[in-house]
Amino acid sequence: MKVLSLFANIGVAEAYLRGLGIEVSVANELLERRAKLYSEIYPETEMISGDITNAKIFNHVIEAAKNRKVDCIMATPPCQGMSTAGQQDEEDERNKLIMPVMDAVHILKPNYVFIENVPNFLNTAIEVKGNNILIPKYIENELGNEYEIHSYTINTKNYSVPQVRERAIFLITKKGLSHIWLLPKPDEKIITMRDAIGNIPSIDPYIKDISKKEMKEMVVSMMHTPTGKTAFDNEKYFPVKENGTPVKGYRNTYKRQNWDTPAYTVTMDNRKISSQNNVHPGRYLGKDKNGDDVYSDARTLTLYELMLVMSLPSDWPVPEKTSEAFLRRIIGEGIPPLFVKKVFEKLIER
Repeated sequence: MKVLSLFANIGVAEAYLRGLGIEVSVANELLERRAKLYSEIYPETEMISGDITNAKIFNHVIEAAKNRKVDCIMATPPCQGMSTAGQQDEEDERNKLIMPVMDAVHILKPNYVFIENVPNFLNTAIEVKGNNILIPKYIENELGNEYEIHSYTINTKNYSVPQVRERAIFLITKKGLSHIWLLPKPDEKIITMRDAIGNIPSIDPYIKDISKKEMKEMVVSMMHTPTGKTAFDNEKYFPVKENGTPVKGYRNTYKRQNWDTPAYTVTMDNRKISSQNNVHPGRYLGKDKNGDDVYSDARTLTLYELMLVMSLPSDWPVPEKTSEAFLRRIIGEGIPPLFVKKVFEKLIER
């Protein structure tokens, strides 16, 4: 099977496909920095960097896909206009990026199409020929005559991924094929944070881009925050700013993860204690000199721990020179590749 990957980013989604004997033949990514890293990770893929809404770039992608005889399209359009972590703005032009995907399907007529996005993708309307139409209805109008379309809302925790991450998935099969692409059954076992990172030794916190005093206050506050709790529950060790005034924030910030559940959804801003659900679960260490309970790992997940939570393979060939901050942000945008692997395994089984 040969795949065209649209909105490919650095290739998080396709991390396991080579091992299945699936070739990602052509990929397109808007941002040059991401496209460059993609090519370093997947040198055998023809990467075309540029805006797919530009006719020249679009035609280049289509011609490359034709030359490589692509028979599957995988599309993961940007979700910032629809995500609950974003603005949820129906006027966001990125919501319309499903349209060049449909154009590519019409031209290439692949056997299979995989589309992935946030759950609100199913409830978002875009303007088509002067009329507002929900994206699922738009896809049905465009492809319903030639393709069998199955849509799902899934949680990746049900597919051996140690992370709660809800996604909207479209699995689309050309009519007349004997093998219809359907979602695999959920796995029986839920993989927890303990399963994923519980064997990794405790690590002292290291926080950049913040004053030493504020860093100390933040670490002390989190050291006295139990597993699964937020520091905003601390009466004595409440989070404070550098000037000593109390921090204001949502209760899902300054919050430790739980050991015995999958991780919370990894976000792009995953290196800050002050962002959503980012702090290591911690291990109980005992009492400090004041008789207060103390917990280890008053820090966010390390990049390695983050990659495990995202179900990335341990041998994923990311160049050592890659910026950690850049990689963290990119990983937070991606779909866990183990889920993608299971979906494609379901496709190629015979």
